[in-house]
Formats: sequence, C-alpha cells, structure tokens
Amino acid sequence: MTKIHPTAIIDEGAQIGADCEIGPGCHVGPSVVLGDRNILISNVILSGHTTIGDDNKISPYAVLGTDPQDLKFKGEPTRLRIGSRNKIREFVTINRSNNLEEDTVVGDDNLLMEYVHVAHNCQIGNNCIIANVVQMAGHLVISDFVSIGGMTAIHQFVHIGTHAFVGGASAIKKDIAPYTRGQGNPYHTVGLNSVGLMRRGFSNAAIAAIKEVYNLFYRKGLNTSQALEEAAKLGTLTPEQEIFIEFVKQADRGLSN
Repeated sequence: MTKIHPTAIIDEGAQIGADCEIGPGCHVGPSVVLGDRNILISNVILSGHTTIGDDNKISPYAVLGTDPQDLKFKGEPTRLRIGSRNKIREFVTINRSNNLEEDTVVGDDNLLMEYVHVAHNCQIGNNCIIANVVQMAGHLVISDFVSIGGMTAIHQFVHIGTHAFVGGASAIKKDIAPYTRGQGNPYHTVGLNSVGLMRRGFSNAAIAAIKEVYNLFYRKGLNTSQALEEAAKLGTLTPEQEIFIEFVKQADRGLSN
C-alpha cells in the first residue's frame, strides 16, 4: 500500500504506483508518472513531464524534472525519463530536455551522490557511479558502468565510453575512450581501468585484447587516423575491441589525451 505523508503535495493528474512511500514535504507535479515501490524520503520535488520506474530511492532536497537551463527553451512540454533501482542522493538536480525530439534519460541501477547536476538532454546509462558535485553540461552521453569521481566538470556534448573510470576534480572537454582511466585539468588518460574490469568479471584475455587496441591509440605515438588504420589490420576483433574502435570513430569532440 502506498504511504503518503500528510504534508506531501500530490498534484491532480500525478500517477503514483503501488507501494510507494512519499515522505514529508515532497511535491509531485501533475504530469509526473511514478512507478512502484519508490521511496521519496522527504522534501523531494518531482516536476514537469517526468517518468520514473520502480524501486528508486530519492533522498531529501533532490529536484527532478525542472526546466532546462537553456535560453533556447521556450516552455515546451519536454521530458525526463528515469529507470529503476537508482539511488539519487541529497540535492541532486536533473533537468528535462530542451526539445521534444530527445528526452533527458537516466537508466537503471545508478548511484548519483550529493549535489550531482544532470543538465538537459544528458543520456546516462546503467550501473554508473557518479560521485559528489559532478556537474554535467547538456547533451552528454555516459555509457554503462562508468565511474566519475567527485568535483568533476564535464563539457557539453562529451561522450564517456563504457567501463571508463574518471578520477575526481577533473575537467573534461573531449570524449573518454571505453575501458580507460584518467584524471586532471586538463584531463589525461593514464591507462586501462584494469581493476574495475577485473572486478566486473573481465577475463585476462579480454583485458589483454583491450590493451592491444588501447596501445595503438595511446602508446604508439600515432594520431587517431593512423591508429585506426593499424586497428583495421588486426583481423578478427573481440567484442571489446569493436566497442573501443567504434567509439573512437564516433568521437566527434576528439579523444582525451
């Protein structure tokens, strides 16, 4: 049975799923769709055309589904979609998209720590860990299993590849390749996220194959075009190598050094 504290405000039109807990001081707007077994601890604001899946836990003073911070936005009923089993901690803010063609999206099983900001049109995958005070500009793509250290600022339109590890207090202006780790302002790639890959069950052979293509782009002194030419000579690629190389091909902002 859903429990709603008497001081919570649930606007007419809001859709609340089964077995939710909505704590004191929360406000759920009229266009919000909330799935089952969600917990809004207290003073959570859900606004706009926001759809949230099941089994999420949202901490006090999180504000989700507000207008994009974009001067081009003219009040359209844009959307935010959040999946299931996410932990969204205190003072997290997530804006809706700035156009009707694309939503802001947060996937499943993510941890967003205190004061994270997710701007309009960001696309966050699944199983990501985003530490305190990470600030995301608009139109980012954060792939699955990415970890981002606290106090990191990320430029608009940046893509971060799957299983990447970003150290804290970084400033990111270019795309970050899958399976890599780095840190800094300016950001510097220092190697593979080997520890993270081993923890997630990657075999030694899979990690060695990733290292083979990584070396082409980061250790051989080749530019990106030359490295892609060398990668084309490798023959049959592993799935991880294909992901790495395809990411590089699509890196419109260029790869972080």
